[in-house]
Amino acid sequence: MQAAAILWHVSLLVPDNRRALALGLVGIARVGPVIVFSMISGVAADALNRRTVMLVTQSTMTVLAALLALATFHGLTSVWPIYALSAAASAAGSFDLPARQALVPTLVSREHLPNAISLNTIATQTASVVGPALGGLLIAHVDVAWVYVCNSLSFLFVIAALILMKGQGRTHIEGTAERDRGNFTVAAALDGLRFVFSQPLIRSTMLLDFFATFFSSATALLPIYAQDILHVGARGYGWLYAAPAAGAVLTSAVMVRAVDAITNRGRVLIGAIAVYGLATVVFGVSTSFWVTFTCLALTGAADTVSMVFRNLIRQLETPDYLRGRMMGVNMVFFMGGPQLGEAEAGLVGNWLGPVFSVVSGGVGCLIATAWVAIRTPELRHYRSTEDSGIKAAPPPRRPPVESPLKDVQPPSAPMP
Repeated sequence: MQAAAILWHVSLLVPDNRRALALGLVGIARVGPVIVFSMISGVAADALNRRTVMLVTQSTMTVLAALLALATFHGLTSVWPIYALSAAASAAGSFDLPARQALVPTLVSREHLPNAISLNTIATQTASVVGPALGGLLIAHVDVAWVYVCNSLSFLFVIAALILMKGQGRTHIEGTAERDRGNFTVAAALDGLRFVFSQPLIRSTMLLDFFATFFSSATALLPIYAQDILHVGARGYGWLYAAPAAGAVLTSAVMVRAVDAITNRGRVLIGAIAVYGLATVVFGVSTSFWVTFTCLALTGAADTVSMVFRNLIRQLETPDYLRGRMMGVNMVFFMGGPQLGEAEAGLVGNWLGPVFSVVSGGVGCLIATAWVAIRTPELRHYRSTEDSGIKAAPPPRRPPVESPLKDVQPPSAPMP
């Protein structure tokens, strides 16, 4: 809700001739903290209790959303407070995401991980459908400030869920070798970087993630499409913003059943990103609301297929003690791509028009996908039945001294 509301809010506060640029700067404000804190946050997710890290970050984002609501209620007339609070929330989120994603594989056994990732995608995308749609209705009938209030209250449910998640959040399974345990050191951060860039499968999925979202991130220009091209107003904008998530929810429901049956995962992943780029091109030239909505829904569906397999490859090919650091590096690609893409879309849209910006972005996505696919045969040939990545290290011998973790129950199934 808040992501959609911020773009609409910014579009109302700046002159028409600077709207595209101002909307693109929202992405710059969000991506800066991600780049600065990505390595530190990854190490934190491996060195600290992941559940505790999330409690701190969620509490921080609750306060920041409340401050944004308060400033708006008091008659906000400048975009700079929105940029500043967005950047602060992005900084908190940069610590939240690695801890959150690294926690998931410790909650389920390895054989159930594909379905767990699909179910998690359904939950996220369902919220992404309902959120912008409700946000558009609130903006149209009440005020944008109430969207920020709802966002602040929503964090309380996450905090409650984390409090109920007792006994979870440990960063290593019992008996993990001391050399493999996370520490707040530069060496620990460099270990994560070396691991990611030495693994062609993980590296290529991150590059695909970045290039696809960088070139095809046209979300920042949706207010212009809704206001000037499609003429559908705030309510139509809310539905357009929710369209990718609507397609994603339907696809996620199918993926829960189909993910185990798909064996040639690498080619399906590459094909899904190609569909994502093609749908973006058609969206860019459309002047019909329903054609635009359908293309945006198709981008969400394709992105969901690729997201499930990208996450699955990374989670299965990364040892638990490196998972937080891998997620920290991935966050630069995963969050940096769309945010920098929004800035790029805004700059090109301001210079050459929104249609050229969106269409050229879709073409760029297709070119980048073909390049990564050609350069990484390991990804093209990746199959569910092949052992194509990191092998799980055998459990180290238990030390003769009493373990300080003796009172902590290990997971039901050992993680790689």
